[in-house]
Amino acid sequence: MIERREFIGTAALALLAGAAPALAMGEGMEDALYGLIGQLQAAPGKRAELVAILREASAAMEGNLLYLVAEDLGDPDAIWITEVWRTREDHLASLKPAAVQAAIARARPLIAGFGVRAETAPVGYAG
Repeated sequence: MIERREFIGTAALALLAGAAPALAMGEGMEDALYGLIGQLQAAPGKRAELVAILREASAAMEGNLLYLVAEDLGDPDAIWITEVWRTREDHLASLKPAAVQAAIARARPLIAGFGVRAETAPVGYAG
């Protein structure tokens, strides 16, 4: 099970990412990509507010290639976040900017819990 602090940090990154930049892989870059897929459970009735916070701060996350926030169709309070980073180090560094920390602080009271979380090594994409 993921510790709450670690997941909040990761989720906050996801929360902070708004409009996802296009995923553009250069030759050999796919070997270094780092991915995360995770589920957040919003407090009842707070999903839209949490999604908005997650989406607005994406500009502050350098090294992020994709930050996709999706509403779960089967659970009115669940959110899925899919992230692709140039490297794992970029992901870790993305938690440090003041804008990201502020978004994490705003999002924290809206998070009721965490679901599945998986680290991935993206190897390809369509589109």
